[in-house]
Amino acid sequence: MLINQDFTRERAKYLGGSDLGAILGLSKYRTAVDVWLEKTGKQLSYQDSLPLRFGKFAEAFVAQEYANLTGHPLVHHEDAVTHPQHNYLQGHIDRFIRPSDEPLFDAQGKCLAQGLLECKTANPFAKQEWGDAGSDQVPLTYLIQCAWYLLLTQVPHCDVAVLFGNAELRVYQIPRDPELEILLLDHAVRFWEDHVLKDIPPAAKCEADYQHVFARGSERTIEASPEIAKLTQELLRVQEQIEQQEQQVSQMKQRIMGVMEDAEILNFDGKVLATWKAPKPSVRLDAKRLTEEHPEWVLPYQVPVQSNRRLLIKTNF
Repeated sequence: MLINQDFTRERAKYLGGSDLGAILGLSKYRTAVDVWLEKTGKQLSYQDSLPLRFGKFAEAFVAQEYANLTGHPLVHHEDAVTHPQHNYLQGHIDRFIRPSDEPLFDAQGKCLAQGLLECKTANPFAKQEWGDAGSDQVPLTYLIQCAWYLLLTQVPHCDVAVLFGNAELRVYQIPRDPELEILLLDHAVRFWEDHVLKDIPPAAKCEADYQHVFARGSERTIEASPEIAKLTQELLRVQEQIEQQEQQVSQMKQRIMGVMEDAEILNFDGKVLATWKAPKPSVRLDAKRLTEEHPEWVLPYQVPVQSNRRLLIKTNF
């Protein structure tokens, strides 16, 4: 199994199932610009968090529970499946529905599995994003991921087994959709050829995208159109409203704190209205003291950090 950093480096060489949702603007966590930065080697983000580690750890458990529930035999094949015409289009599939004593691919590379399985874990509070068990009503990013794997393998369907918390396992089934597969293939090829190979970023969709694409200023000056000039003044007005509301929020908090004093819980009619508690103490490095007392230890580990450009509206007219 590839460790996280090796896997991230490999991901930069191809488009995979989780990339398509971002390219199409459907991901809550990544944008098309994020994918472009990764595939062009400009920014390799070694994502590591407890939910991600737990999801990977739980994959085998979810697969086993799916096998117990359905009786389907499963094969774990770690190598990526590659598109026959475009070697930069690949997918790492969690499991294949196929007896382990039978070949998974024929001599021509055709996948012989009866179906695919994707293993997911989800917060119980996210159940509203999923439909009834047995349906194809899964979050759009997972639907796109399954459709991508079906495109690569040409098998009839992809099951999604999701574990909600540690209490409920549901199975969904995504059948092949030829029209969707054509759309995904077109978007993937155009993204790779028009943006990755030509090193041209896709359209920015959020502030972070603009910060990444235009990270460096050129010290040039441009003339604003009347529309943009008006927009800067509207932005100033909104910022002033936010500052006023933040002051109101602070004043409200102060009144409540003044009533609570050293009390940690505020009740009304038997219900908790608010709590005011100190979090558990955390441990941090006293960088200032370390630098003062042992500068020779700090110097080898200092690296320049480029801050984001700041947009400041200067004139109110």
